[in-house]
Amino acid sequence: MHLNTPPRNTIRLTHRGRIALIAAGAVVAGAAVAVPLLILGEEEPARPTSLVIPEGWRASQVYDAVDRALALPPGSTRKSLGKLDLKLPNDADGNPEGYLFPATYPLEQNGKKATPDSLLSAMVDTANKKFSGAPIAAGAQRNAMNVYQAVTIASIVQAEAGSKADMGKVARVIFNRLERGMPLQMDSTINYALNRSTLKTTEADTRIESPYNSYQRMGLPPTPIDNPGEDAMRAAISPSPGDWLYFVTVKPGDTRFTADYAEHQRNVAEFNAQRKASPASPQPTK
Repeated sequence: MHLNTPPRNTIRLTHRGRIALIAAGAVVAGAAVAVPLLILGEEEPARPTSLVIPEGWRASQVYDAVDRALALPPGSTRKSLGKLDLKLPNDADGNPEGYLFPATYPLEQNGKKATPDSLLSAMVDTANKKFSGAPIAAGAQRNAMNVYQAVTIASIVQAEAGSKADMGKVARVIFNRLERGMPLQMDSTINYALNRSTLKTTEADTRIESPYNSYQRMGLPPTPIDNPGEDAMRAAISPSPGDWLYFVTVKPGDTRFTADYAEHQRNVAEFNAQRKASPASPQPTK
């Protein structure tokens, strides 16, 4: 096909054409400069000024949150633990689980940026202030336990209770089972042992070899299983009066407590029926 296009070496620009090409080049060059300037002119997202630790977070979750808040490589905060001088009770044996108090912590104070050391120390110091007061100490003593054991019970209450209103009852179930020499059989301790968060515990799960397996081992787990808030701590030292030994959340907002095993089995059967009808809403049984 012939397009009547002259050979490349015969193409010539007129004076007007050369001016137009130069002008066009200037526009392109200007655009090339303008794009980076626009990009540089964009505002960066504001960095967070505080770190919020929710009630019930495990220490591992807190460490990860500190890494993210301080823009540190993953695992940095956990690795720094051995170098920190946290004011933990002797019973903790250097493990801050239970004492990383849930609250809001600033990431900069008086022009000084936070570090893993400063943040974790602030959390532990806050926990010590909350837990070392006369009401907590007296409540623990009244229930024949020390403060560290009270924090451990509070951590289970925090993990198990579906609402603030149920916390005192869950605490009472724990005390009643301990007093009767029954295993706690709390699914939250299995979750902690397996480093997971699930509402489904299998028969095989209850047979795992772990000091946190409260189906197989008597008494409290060796440490708290999360970092409880003040409501859970109050429930641990002042449990609601009652003879309950079992509870199951049949559906959201419907947790049933009982001392009768046959009644509990009926509640569990209803729970299982609810789970089959709506697999997304199961809760652990006790």
